[in-house]
Amino acid sequence: MMPRATDRARLDGATASLDAPLAVVDLDAFDANADDLVRRAGGTPIRVASKSVRCRALLERVLAKEGFTGVMAFTLAESLWLARAGFDDVLLAYPSADRSAFAELAADPKLAAAVTVMVDDTAQLELIDAARAGGREEIRVCLELDTALRLLGGRVRIGARRSPLSEPAELAELARSVVRRPGFRLVGLMAYEGHIAGVGDAYEGRPVLSRAISLMQRISRAELAVRRAETVRAVRAVAPDLEFVNGGGTGSVQHTAAEEAVTEVAAGSGLYQPRLFDDYSSFSGRPAALFALPVVRRPGVGVVTVLGGGYPASGAAGPDRLPTPHLPTGLRFDGREGAGEVQTPLLGPAADDLLIGDKVWFRHAKAGELCERFAQLHLIEGDQVIDTVHTYRGEGRTFL
Repeated sequence: MMPRATDRARLDGATASLDAPLAVVDLDAFDANADDLVRRAGGTPIRVASKSVRCRALLERVLAKEGFTGVMAFTLAESLWLARAGFDDVLLAYPSADRSAFAELAADPKLAAAVTVMVDDTAQLELIDAARAGGREEIRVCLELDTALRLLGGRVRIGARRSPLSEPAELAELARSVVRRPGFRLVGLMAYEGHIAGVGDAYEGRPVLSRAISLMQRISRAELAVRRAETVRAVRAVAPDLEFVNGGGTGSVQHTAAEEAVTEVAAGSGLYQPRLFDDYSSFSGRPAALFALPVVRRPGVGVVTVLGGGYPASGAAGPDRLPTPHLPTGLRFDGREGAGEVQTPLLGPAADDLLIGDKVWFRHAKAGELCERFAQLHLIEGDQVIDTVHTYRGEGRTFL
């Protein structure tokens, strides 16, 4: 990885004719991160998570690479939009209550063949049936297994609150409901272990926390591998023609791919390598997505003010959800102001070397959420901008 000073000069040079605020994707880093995900997957196909990319051009770029196949979408409206744009294998990762979109899905053979919806409750099947509005196309269905680690007889729960189904027998029972119900076809099973894939285990300066997380993840991986395999056997006993079993995420690709029961893994954040994915012992990505804000004020010694900057990531509020000043090095937020809605003061010795109009480069905390702030991404190769592409927002699509 090149020194930061060299990287800053390259980014500044490539975007010298462009006014900030702006967002870029470094294609050399993006492609290197994609290649590393493929290496870690060890031959298991990777389904790219669209919520972490939110740019059709970059989804197409990564899907053109060997080792990637299919999209994991985050809303039904997005799934239909992608399918109409030519993406022919779209897995909706979350249940939906979008009745109008279900009516479109049930009425269009092309959409119904390309999109698989997520279900973890028979009430969701009933909602889909009620929303068909006369559409008779068979709806492709995936079931979700809850992956949370439960300790002390269930009194301690570690993991995101997702599916209510955690045991093989529960998934098998729902599978029977799907296969018995006309108009549906059970094609997949998903089990996303966010407490492993999305939580780092190597926090600088926090060895006790890092060891505790690493231990939790080792225990959880072992428990889940057994439970996931049992669940797959139980569901396949009901639906022998199950097409795929999806699991994992950027932080657990190599571990999930090693499970015999898993046929594909999901990943997306590792392509951009946002700040929250710096703290893993098992891989090290290259920051690919960055945004630049212009210096508009110099309030005093050791202080500059940039335009914009209040781009916090979703999740429990905290300092780890804020963007990070990246280049030049040696800048930090004012603890009383943080990242502001319209302006952001930055403190540190590096401030005195910045002039009005200079760019300060930031890294966002979570991957695709950056694209909700910018309509375009400038694609950098080497020291040049080679293309400018629209984000979802730039195409007028804000799905959530």
